Amino acid sequence: MKKTELHNKILSLVLPIAFSQFMLTLVSACDALMLGKLAQNAMSAVSLAGQVAFVLSLFTAALTIGGSMFAAQYWGKKDIDAVERIFALTLRVSVGVGLLFTVISFINPYIFMKILTNEEELVELGTGYLRSVSLSYVLCSISQIYLCIMKNSGQARLSTLISSLAVILNIVLNAVLIFGLFGCPALGISGAAYATVIARAMEYGMVKINAQRSESIHLRLHWLLKPDKDLQKTVWKHTLPVLGNELVWGLGFSVSAVMIGHLGTDAVAANSIASIVRNLIACFCIGLGSGGGILVGNALGAGRLEDGKILGRQITILALGSGILSGIISILLIPIALSVITLSPGAEHDLVWMLGISSIWMVGKSVNCATVGGIFCAGGDSRFGLLCDTVTLWGIIVPLGLLAAFILKLPVLVVYFIVNMDELIKLPAVFRHYKKYKWVKDLTRLGECV
Repeated sequence: MKKTELHNKILSLVLPIAFSQFMLTLVSACDALMLGKLAQNAMSAVSLAGQVAFVLSLFTAALTIGGSMFAAQYWGKKDIDAVERIFALTLRVSVGVGLLFTVISFINPYIFMKILTNEEELVELGTGYLRSVSLSYVLCSISQIYLCIMKNSGQARLSTLISSLAVILNIVLNAVLIFGLFGCPALGISGAAYATVIARAMEYGMVKINAQRSESIHLRLHWLLKPDKDLQKTVWKHTLPVLGNELVWGLGFSVSAVMIGHLGTDAVAANSIASIVRNLIACFCIGLGSGGGILVGNALGAGRLEDGKILGRQITILALGSGILSGIISILLIPIALSVITLSPGAEHDLVWMLGISSIWMVGKSVNCATVGGIFCAGGDSRFGLLCDTVTLWGIIVPLGLLAAFILKLPVLVVYFIVNMDELIKLPAVFRHYKKYKWVKDLTRLGECV
C-alpha cells in the first residue's frame, strides 16, 4: 500500500472520530464561556463538578477500549456473532457503573464537592449542579457503548453525526436555559445541567433507533442477560489492565485538579479554561489514537500482521507531528482565550503561563494517545500502560505535586508545571516498548477467544 493511500485510509477513520471528540469538548467550552459571563465562580464550580463525569468517563473509556480491542479484530475477521457478544458484555457492565454514579450524585453530591475544593461557595454551586445533571451519567454510559460498536463496525461517520447533533442541541439549550432566552426562565448553573440531560437523552434515543434498524450488529437479549463466560473471561483479562490504567491515570489527574482547587479561585478559573483549550486542541491527537487503534486491530484480526505493523509506524509518526502542531496552536490561542472569557487579573496571568506549559504537554499527549491508548491496545498489549502510568504518576508526579502544593507551598504555576510533566516523562519508555512489537498480535488466533 502506497504511503499516500495509507494516510488517506488513516484519516478517513481518524477525522470523524476526532471531530466527534471535538464536538464533545466543545460543550465544556461553551459551558465555561456562558457561565463565565455570569460569574467566575459559577464557571469554576461546574468545572470542578465535572470531575465526577470525568471519573465516570474513565470506566466507560476502559470498556470502550477493551470492547474495541476485540470488536475491531473480529470485525476485521468478519465474525459478526463475536462482535454482538462483545457488545452485550460491555453494555451490561457500563449500565451498572452509570447507574451507580447517577444514584450517588443525586443522593449525596456534597461529598464529591468537599473532596474537590474547600471554597464553600464553589461547593454550594457544584452540589446543585451535580444533583441536576446526575441522570445524564447513566444515559451517557449506555450511548457510549453503542457509539463504540458503531465506530468498530464501519459506522464511524454516523456515530460522529449522532454525537454532533447531541452536542449542538446541548449548546443551544445551554444558551436558552442559562440566560433565559425565548421566554424561558434564566436558570444559570441548573440550566447547564438540564441541557446536558436533555442532550444525552436525545443521543441515547438516536443510537437506540439506529441499533434497531441496523442490518449488521444487533443487541441480543440472550447475551445481555447471560454473557458468554469464556468470552467474558478473555475480555476481562485484557480490559482490566486498561481499566486499571484509566483509573491510575484519571485519579492522578483528578488529584492534580484537587491540588489546583485548593490554591485559590484564580487558580481554579485559569485551570478550567486551560483544560478546555488544550482538550479542544488535543481532539485530533485523541482521534488518531482511537481511529488508529481500530485500523491496526482490523488488520491484525484479518491476519495481516505486517500491515498492522506498518499502520502502527505511520500512526506514531503522524502523532508526533500533530503533537508539535497542537503545541504551537495552543500558544497562538492565548490572546483569543483572554478576549472571550472574563477573568480576574490574577487568573489571566495564570492562564497565559498554563497554556504555555500545555504546549509542551501536547507533544507527549499526542504520542501516548496513539501508542499506549491506540496501537498497543489494538493488539491486546494493555498491561504496559498500567505499569507506565502507575510509576510515572503515583511514583513521581503526584508525590512531587503534593509536596510542592501543600508542604513547600510553591507558586501555583510551579505546581501546574510539575503535575503536567507526566506525558513527557513517559516518552522514553513508550518508544522503547513500541520497538519490541509485543502489540503485533492476532487475538482471534491465539486460542484465547471463541
